[in-house]
Amino acid sequence: MEVENKVIIVKLSNFVSSLSLILHLFLFTLAKCDSSFSPNVNYLIDCGSSHPTQLKDGRIFKSDRETTSLLSTTEDLHISLNSNLSPSIPSLSLPLYQTARVFQEESTYSFYISKSGRLWIRLYFFPLPDPSFNLTSAVFSVQTNHHVLLHEFSAWNNDTPVFKEYLVNVSDSIFSLEFKPKKNSFAFINAIEVVSAPDTLISDSATALSPLGEFKGLLNSALEVSYRINVGGPVITPDNDTLSRTWETDGSYNIFPQGSVNVSVSNKSIKYPRTGILTPLIAPNSVYASAVHMKDARVMEPNFNLSWVVNVESGYSYLIRIHFCDIVSKSLNRLYFNVYINGIEGVSSLDLSLQTKALATAFYKDFVLNAFSITSGSILVQVGPANLQHGMTDAIANGIEVMKMSNNADSLDGFFSVDGKYKGPSSPTKAIKIFACVGIALAVTTMLLLAMICIRWKKRPQDWETHNRFSSWLLPFHSARMVSSKSSFRSSNAFSSHKSNKHGHGVSQKGRERFFPFSEMLQATNNFDEKKVIGIGGFGKVYLGTLEDGTKVAIKRGSGSSEQGINEFRTELEMLSKLRHRHLVSLMGFCDENSEMVLVYEYMANGPFRSHLYGSNLPLLSWEKRLEICIGAARGLHYLHTGAAQSITHRDVKTTNILLDENYVAKVSDFGLSKAVPEKAQVSTAVKGSLGYLDPEYYRTQQLTQKSDIYSFGVVLIEVLCARPVICPTLPREEINLADWAMAQHRRRVLNEVIDPRIIKSISPQSLNVFVQIAERCLSDSGVDRPSVGDVLWHLEYALRLQDDATRIKELDEKIESIVTNECNDNDNVAGHSGDPASDVSNSTDANSALFSQIANFQGR
Repeated sequence: MEVENKVIIVKLSNFVSSLSLILHLFLFTLAKCDSSFSPNVNYLIDCGSSHPTQLKDGRIFKSDRETTSLLSTTEDLHISLNSNLSPSIPSLSLPLYQTARVFQEESTYSFYISKSGRLWIRLYFFPLPDPSFNLTSAVFSVQTNHHVLLHEFSAWNNDTPVFKEYLVNVSDSIFSLEFKPKKNSFAFINAIEVVSAPDTLISDSATALSPLGEFKGLLNSALEVSYRINVGGPVITPDNDTLSRTWETDGSYNIFPQGSVNVSVSNKSIKYPRTGILTPLIAPNSVYASAVHMKDARVMEPNFNLSWVVNVESGYSYLIRIHFCDIVSKSLNRLYFNVYINGIEGVSSLDLSLQTKALATAFYKDFVLNAFSITSGSILVQVGPANLQHGMTDAIANGIEVMKMSNNADSLDGFFSVDGKYKGPSSPTKAIKIFACVGIALAVTTMLLLAMICIRWKKRPQDWETHNRFSSWLLPFHSARMVSSKSSFRSSNAFSSHKSNKHGHGVSQKGRERFFPFSEMLQATNNFDEKKVIGIGGFGKVYLGTLEDGTKVAIKRGSGSSEQGINEFRTELEMLSKLRHRHLVSLMGFCDENSEMVLVYEYMANGPFRSHLYGSNLPLLSWEKRLEICIGAARGLHYLHTGAAQSITHRDVKTTNILLDENYVAKVSDFGLSKAVPEKAQVSTAVKGSLGYLDPEYYRTQQLTQKSDIYSFGVVLIEVLCARPVICPTLPREEINLADWAMAQHRRRVLNEVIDPRIIKSISPQSLNVFVQIAERCLSDSGVDRPSVGDVLWHLEYALRLQDDATRIKELDEKIESIVTNECNDNDNVAGHSGDPASDVSNSTDANSALFSQIANFQGR
């Protein structure tokens, strides 16, 4: 009995072992099937070689002799590496670079395509030395049936092999690859690959970044691989890739390595989703097994982004694929981060666990960045923490691929199509004509100006030499704005004659603002009567004053007791003496006698913007009017940042510093904290600003940039939308800060709960969407992710246009409904009507004509 039991146990053990082996082999075969690919089209040619060439990855390239039938030309011009002329070629060069074929005339390779779809086109160029042909001087083009791959290409650098890799969608049964030498030149090629790519490699859609949405039509574009980067890992050679690709390291592209950490796990631990198209063919597991993530937030600044920059050619759109795999988390739903490309947020709060349902599982995301979003010849890819209250403060990236997309000429190199026609922005002939016309116009204009100057010179005042001023006889050429700004001040030159004040503060002597005696200030304000106070700020009280000629002014009286007050007085005086703009409050003059510091401004009848939003009994401002005021303030800020002689950062943008005149025209005021900051630069300075509006990045780093104003303006936009104080300590903790609370509600898709209930029903959804989108970007934690003030201005004007269009459509609908109602009422009375039927037709036609006239003339703002 015991023997029988032992036999059964042994047999059961053998069965389990066999089952385990079978299961292991099945899983191995399944994984192998996922990662293997047998191309339907597989042409590999070692051009110029007399025998086949086998590479390390096992691929065999056929010789020229074996592929003669594919080539249209019969000439046999081969070049091989000559050890006497060049003892060695660069170590990066494969055996494929040791021979080449030369074409002295147009020559075409024709490949039979058994199945339509994407093809890899890989071209190898290296100008081998040869006594008969100087390959570095060769200039030629390479094109397919429908796409230009290279236009007048030259391998001028004879020390570096050139490898070009393309993905082209082919539907023809015969695929042609044509080499076209430039006149009096020739073409050459070292090796060619024309190989099928998996159908799942590139889908037809991706995430468009500007504007954010879905992009469709990738299958219609030819692609050129610009970069393929294994982030945080080593070089991956073709023999270790599922599709014979090469992946380079990210070291030379990571612009903030001190904030990043490389991390890696075993390749075997990487999983691929059970469903979907993501397999090892998209990227090998060695890409997902390595990554870069953020350094410990307790050591580094917590709100930075991991950043990579690659140089690209302007004028093209690019497909950007980013690979992700969470190999740093210990549990699910702990890692949330944002993805940015060229400062545009492509994904907000990306949760890899939500996408993959497991850790260490591959995922990727495709983006399309259009040509207009590439202004500096580079693409910046960033990932940064989402800064949610839950989860880790971390971000991760595993791989980056950047591919150039063909343009309107179906070209990946220039604007000439396969038929030789130029399809760029404007043809060279047109450009020459335009330049010629502009040149002639400028010449004529210059001659007219010189003639006018000569006429004015002859009619100049007799005492011109005494006054020694050009402005009097050049005034007709000044802008109306300049004339009006000069006429807004009195002719007194007291500013320049008043050499120094009694404090010895050394106020700038450069303005044309009037110097007001202190006695006039006392008279204008009835001895600074408290009843005349219209505002109180950090600098001092603001009084309503009336000058001798009846002009109403705002008079700001400084305390004079603190050095800070003195500095703000000097700053405001120096700043505003140089600034003139419709949307900046004008400085009319100053007084600095009797130990007083007084500034005199134009009077803004409707006071600060905030008073019209909440906390007063003033009439309700409509959404359209609020947008117009925001646009005016943005224009003033835009002038400070870009239009002034020196870029200025306001540092205290808030609704109390946006004043409204009698026509509700917005003007930015209070420049006591302003500072000259060069555009796209940062200045170390003590942090100043107002609670609730202060840029958190500026507060942390004490580095002031123009983007600090953008953050403050973003808070203003949220305040305008919600009509409540930006800081309200009496509310629950999460609601105290308005900007944070509103953005949290926006992410939860319940922003309507915090919008001003008095206007929410009148806001067009399209207008609201654009408004909130730009406000959210203004409030980005990192300054580099915030838009410029010009971008903010564009979005606000667009939001107003959408609102106006929606209002007009609503009014038109009401008119149509009213007319239809009247028609129905008239028809109800037809039975009792005994008049002329013709008159009814006429009246109906007139009414409809008026209606259709309005419809025909309706157009957007």
